[in-house]
Amino acid sequence: MNNSDQITQMLISLLIVAIVILVILIAIFVYFWLKGKKKKEEIETNRESTSSDAKKIAKEYTKQSIFKFMEFETIEDNMIIQKNGMRYIMVVECQGINYDLMSEGEKIGVEEGFLQFLNTLRHPVQIYVQTRTVNLNDSLEGYRKKVEEVGIELEKKRNAYLKKLQSGTATREELNKDFFEVTKQTNLYEYGKDIIANTERMSLNKNVLSKKYYVIIPYYVEDLGTNNSFDKEEIRSLAFQELYTRAQSIIRTLAGCSVGGKILNSEQLADLLYVAYNRDEAEVFSVDKAARSGYEELYTTAPDVLDKTIKALDEEIERRAITLANEKVMQARSPKQQQIDQKRARLEELIRQRAQMIIKQNAAYLGKQTADSATRLIEEEQNEKEKGGTEDVEEKPKRGRRKKSAVNE
Repeated sequence: MNNSDQITQMLISLLIVAIVILVILIAIFVYFWLKGKKKKEEIETNRESTSSDAKKIAKEYTKQSIFKFMEFETIEDNMIIQKNGMRYIMVVECQGINYDLMSEGEKIGVEEGFLQFLNTLRHPVQIYVQTRTVNLNDSLEGYRKKVEEVGIELEKKRNAYLKKLQSGTATREELNKDFFEVTKQTNLYEYGKDIIANTERMSLNKNVLSKKYYVIIPYYVEDLGTNNSFDKEEIRSLAFQELYTRAQSIIRTLAGCSVGGKILNSEQLADLLYVAYNRDEAEVFSVDKAARSGYEELYTTAPDVLDKTIKALDEEIERRAITLANEKVMQARSPKQQQIDQKRARLEELIRQRAQMIIKQNAAYLGKQTADSATRLIEEEQNEKEKGGTEDVEEKPKRGRRKKSAVNE
């Protein structure tokens, strides 16, 4: 009995240990399962929040927010309009001077002129410096056109000189003068080609920069006072007058220190802003090319199918109408043209007949014997021509037969 009790207790203890181990394993499995489920929920939550943030950002980047970022609304009457028509800006471009190469007297004059410019200011201004990469494409196009004109002129002078040289009628002095002109034009042509080659090599260097200097002149509508009753057009007109007066005053005072200035027009203001917001693109795609290609448009639409069909029909009508008109004109001219061709084919015969008729009409003045003799001569001459033509026609085959027989022999 003792042995059986021991065995029973041992089995019970083993069963308890197995149950405890099983419970521990189940607890571990449940723990990891819950942990994985929680991680999946966190991932899903992050995805939803990311997508919602992206949608929120996409909604925020609207047309209004972009214009707000650009800080201006439009360009009109040589002015930049900002803050819903509450601020107007006019820009004066200044031509820089080489201060370091001036003498001491010139430097003092420039400094005194600049001090006068600062002392005469009665309104806030901003000095803006814009650095641009030099684009030499326009200069190259201008050079090529001029060199082509020089080449055409050179070809004309060279041909004229060769004609005089071959004719042998020109004097030595004239030939020397023409040769000098040809040589001068040739040197000018070669010099132009060298300029183009050097400019093209220079355009490959992206480090060629230029600086432009601007004076920004603002005007605020609040300067009109709180009790103004002007509409937008009147406010714009008053702003333009005030800004133009200020700009002209600045240009005059800057002239005192040898600095030239000019007011930028609307197109130049657009170029200024375009370069400011598109520095990389402005090097290869200027604002005028962008405007011509519709760069400012958000999207383009193809023309309507019906409009394209109407245009094609109009072109077909025009083409067929021209063809029909040409045909009818040729038909209308054909009888007269046939008559001309017939007369041209019988030209000798008609001349002979008309000559005989003239002799016959004037036989009383010429005398019958003379008239008959002249008529006979005309007929004999015609007979000889006809006979000569027949002999030529018959003689050709004979010559051909002789050659053939000779070959056979």
